[in-house]
Amino acid sequence: MLGPNSMHADVCFVEGFVGTDYALHQDLTDELPDEWRVFNNKFIPVLLEHEPEKTRISAGLACGQLWTVSKGIQGQDIVLCPNGAGQYRAGTIIGDYTYAENEILPHRRPVQWLDVSISRSDMSEGLRRTCGSQHTVVVLDNHVEEIEQHLNGRGKEFEIGSSFALEKHLEDFLVTNWDATELAKTFSIYRENGEVVGQQYPTDTGPIDILAISRDSKTILVIELKRGRASDKVVGQTLRYMGFVKDVLAGNEQIVRGLVIALEDDQGLRRALSMVPSIDFKRYEVSFRLLTT
Repeated sequence: MLGPNSMHADVCFVEGFVGTDYALHQDLTDELPDEWRVFNNKFIPVLLEHEPEKTRISAGLACGQLWTVSKGIQGQDIVLCPNGAGQYRAGTIIGDYTYAENEILPHRRPVQWLDVSISRSDMSEGLRRTCGSQHTVVVLDNHVEEIEQHLNGRGKEFEIGSSFALEKHLEDFLVTNWDATELAKTFSIYRENGEVVGQQYPTDTGPIDILAISRDSKTILVIELKRGRASDKVVGQTLRYMGFVKDVLAGNEQIVRGLVIALEDDQGLRRALSMVPSIDFKRYEVSFRLLTT
């Protein structure tokens, strides 16, 4: 995303770069380690000093995305950038980080833009949802096959697997209807500048389905969704995400908890959860009716 609502997209397309603009107004050429955690540990306090109104979570997200664009994206990687009008311009990263002092999006990477644009309406639902994230940068590795077909002019040939809508859109459904759930009494989905950024929150071991914070800001909740039956494997996955939140995002006085939501559980999951009191489990229930109008 090239600025809020892609406001800098046209300039980036003409001048050949992608970039970010956070409150770290300094050249980071010698400050980009291979491990993003090292970068975050150093610069989260710096960002909070410059923008004290930010929470540690939002500062961690900003630093992580700044590192990803400046260092994490590799040379020759493909990037997709929305133009703000329903099209995504494709380009190839062709160089390392540069700093453009006093310019828009000063933390930059040079890009060779391809003569290819992908219409949002031509994307599969999964790719469209991922690209619709409010984060500055999201990883599209799970959609490589489809993206390659779009780049080769065969995007409409991509076959979308069918599935029951609620299973496919459980995450979106829960986020959209959050205020109607019992969770909303205690927690809010994490937001920044009024935008939901707690959905598909990026970590070094994969995205958290939903990241929420208690209304008193004392508890951070990691929510993992399973659209069918959940097994004990989800416990380890949730613990990894909780460890990330504890190490990178949580303040000294904040508690980190986990919640698994699934249609069904099994004996293995129940046994595993009995030994992990910091993770709760809830089932969701579907009610379906046909009405005569």
